[in-house]
Amino acid sequence: MKPLAIFGGTFDPIHLGHLCVAWEASELLDADVLMMPSGEPPHRPLPMASAPQRLAMLQVALRGQSRLILDARELGRSGPSYTVDTLVELRDEHGDRPLVLLLGSDAFAGLPDWHGWRRLFELAHIGVLSRPGEQATLPEELQRETVDRWVDDSTSLQSASAGHVMALSVTPLEISATRIRQLLAAGREPRYQLPAGLFDAPELLSPYRQR
Repeated sequence: MKPLAIFGGTFDPIHLGHLCVAWEASELLDADVLMMPSGEPPHRPLPMASAPQRLAMLQVALRGQSRLILDARELGRSGPSYTVDTLVELRDEHGDRPLVLLLGSDAFAGLPDWHGWRRLFELAHIGVLSRPGEQATLPEELQRETVDRWVDDSTSLQSASAGHVMALSVTPLEISATRIRQLLAAGREPRYQLPAGLFDAPELLSPYRQR
């Protein structure tokens, strides 16, 4: 069965680095990817742009293609956006369809700090997005949890609904949302770091402009 992947983040703002790795993961896994903006991220400060503003930016960024799909469920949830809660909802909706949670290598290494992190493996596979040849140092408890879960063939993710871990080598784009916010605050235009459509609707970038 064709997998469904989940790529979450604050997307404050959505930039080409996000879109590039999500698209490459979609191709590597032959999967649709849910682009899922978080409401209240538990491990970082609240986003600068509001939920409606980030939603509008994603709607513009995802135009003209069908592989990357906007899923705004976490924006409507009160309290912290826990990934395990989202995966429970998706599992209820999709039955035995393989789900793949996409995480950067740094986020994956920090998984033991996540709420209900061990249950994630019961609900989904995990695709670890990394640079070619990159290997993150994992804490011992995560090594123990994943030692028998690693696979190197995406067909393994199609034959089970959850439980595997796979490294996905993607093109590294050194684009930082923090740096983009700094540039916009300084009155500059990071035109080739953001989706072009955002510059056609300058009000979408107003949360980051100095007032």
